[in-house]
Amino acid sequence: MLRKTVFFTLIAGLVLFSFACNNYGKIIKGGNNDMKYETAIDLYEKGDFSKALQFFDILRAVHRGTEKGEKLTYYTANCYFQMKDYQIASYYYNQYVQSYPRGEHAEESAFLSAYCNYLESPRPSLDQTNTYVALRELQEFIDMYSNSPKVEEAHSLMDDLRAKLEIKSYHTAVLYFRMRDYQAAITSFENLLDDYPDTDFKEDVLYSITKAYFEYADNSIRSKKTERFEKTIEAYNNLLYLFPESEYLEEVDIINMKAHQNLNLNKL
Repeated sequence: MLRKTVFFTLIAGLVLFSFACNNYGKIIKGGNNDMKYETAIDLYEKGDFSKALQFFDILRAVHRGTEKGEKLTYYTANCYFQMKDYQIASYYYNQYVQSYPRGEHAEESAFLSAYCNYLESPRPSLDQTNTYVALRELQEFIDMYSNSPKVEEAHSLMDDLRAKLEIKSYHTAVLYFRMRDYQAAITSFENLLDDYPDTDFKEDVLYSITKAYFEYADNSIRSKKTERFEKTIEAYNNLLYLFPESEYLEEVDIINMKAHQNLNLNKL
C-alpha cells in the first residue's frame, strides 16, 4: 500500500511539474507582458532564480527606464548572486547603478557590485584583475556613500585585498631572487616596501635586499662593483637598525664583512 502511495505521489508530482513547465513555456512565448512580469516575480519570490531569469531577460528590454525595469534589473543581479555567478551579478548590479543612480537599491547595488568582485578575487598566485577591480569599486563606493553603514565593511574588504596583493608582491620578488635575477628582485623588494611600509615581511625583505645586492655586486663588472657593494652595506645597515636582533644577523654580518673587503680591494 505504501509503495502504491509513493508511486502515485511521484506520478502526480511529475504531471504537475510537466504541466507547470508547459504553462511557463506558453506564458514566455505569449504576448501578455503583464502575465510574464507577474510570473517572473512569483518565480523569483519562490527562489526559482534560473527560471525567473528566462522571463527577466525578455522583460528588461520591454520595461527599460521604468519602475518595473528598475526592479527587473535589481532582481536579475540578485538571481545571479544567489546562483553564485558573481561576475555576471556584478555586471547587473553595476548596470543598475548606472541606469538608476537615484534608485531605491543604488547604494546596495554599488556595494554588492564591488563585493562580487571581492568574492571573485583569486588566491595570490593567480591573476589579480578582479582584486584591482574590487579595490577600485570599493573605493568608489566609499567616496560616493561616505555615510553608509557599509563603509566600515568596505574598508575591511579592501584591507583583505591589499593583504593578498602584498603576498603576491612578496612571492614575485622571492621568485626573481631564486631565479638569480637580482636586479629585478631588488626592484621588486624595494617596491614592496614602498607600497606596504608596515608589511609583516619587512625583516625578510631587508635581509633579501642585502643578500641580493651582494650577489648582484659580486657578479657585476668591475666598474659597477663599488656602487653595488656600497648598496649592500647600506641595506645591511637598514636591516640592523630596524631589527638589531634579527634572526639573519649572523649571515648578514658575514655579507657585510665581505662587502667591505671587496670595496677595499676595488680601491687598490
